[in-house]
Amino acid sequence: MMEGLMSHLRELRRRLIWIVLIYLIGVVAVMSFSDVAFQFISQPIRAALPPGTPLVFLNAPDLFFTYLKIAMLLSLFLTAPFTFYHFWAFVAPGLYRNEKRTFLAAFFASLTLLLLGGAFAFFVVFPLVFQFFFGLATDTIQALPAVREYLTLVLKLLFAFGLVFQIPLVVLLLVRLDLVEVRALAAKRRYVVVWAFILAAILTPPDIISQTLLALPMLLLYELGIAAAKWLVPAAQGDG
Repeated sequence: MMEGLMSHLRELRRRLIWIVLIYLIGVVAVMSFSDVAFQFISQPIRAALPPGTPLVFLNAPDLFFTYLKIAMLLSLFLTAPFTFYHFWAFVAPGLYRNEKRTFLAAFFASLTLLLLGGAFAFFVVFPLVFQFFFGLATDTIQALPAVREYLTLVLKLLFAFGLVFQIPLVVLLLVRLDLVEVRALAAKRRYVVVWAFILAAILTPPDIISQTLLALPMLLLYELGIAAAKWLVPAAQGDG
């Protein structure tokens, strides 16, 4: 038994080394494309600024570390198929056929929801938030956004919306695994409203627009999760 455990640990170590090595190679490879990527990422804020307004960096290393963060993020996505292959090759032999199907379905559903959350933040939330704040500028008070702070804000909001869009899947899995009943989830709606705005206040900047734009989808996604559980889990039919 101990020999089998050590064999699994050695295999895990080998696969993790390959994953980290390929990821680091990806970071170095895409570093030169970070400026192009930043031009795309900065579209929402540049569209809200007056024409010709530049983005600035306040400290000498800021631009380098901004590009490095972008390269790290891009490499994470570009090497994701390789990472998933090694992860799947490690765990798949220990799963039954139905468990493999469930795992793959949950993984790709989670990935889809993550991308949808990021797209909603980028194409809907960012333009509204930036247009509102930069609309407060006057002839004597103008905005000069810093690239480091902007990227930090973007990554924070993308993470927040990507996380929130997992709610339907989490609700569905909780019901599917018999950890909670649909009736109980429906009865907690009033508490979910309160917690949605509390979490939105924690995950977003301290402004009512971004907090509301996060809290409202959170509530809608919670209801979507309940509806999906009723539809996809036979035992949940008639609950709630």
